[in-house]
Amino acid sequence: MCDKGYDSHANRQAARNRGIIPVIPRRRNAKNPQTHFLKALYRGRTRIEQLFGKIKRFKRIALRCEKTAANFASMLALVCAFIWIKFVHRTWGLAVVAGA
Repeated sequence: MCDKGYDSHANRQAARNRGIIPVIPRRRNAKNPQTHFLKALYRGRTRIEQLFGKIKRFKRIALRCEKTAANFASMLALVCAFIWIKFVHRTWGLAVVAGA
């Protein structure tokens, strides 16, 4: 899964040679218009990029302050827990408002 910047015949063929189905949207000015595109998979890529963006907001992760793998993994788990708790709290608040 790549963004439009990797839309070229060479990139698509390299992926196919490795047995990978490329999920790359076509550019607007592409010679061959898009006939089939797995949008559900591409949405998953977007969610992953959004998660990495949220993780990188924490300076200790973005700057790689934790030098050992164990400390970095622990800090990453803590950051993911913070993100998850915020998501659950926001979702629960919406559920309470909708039920009222």
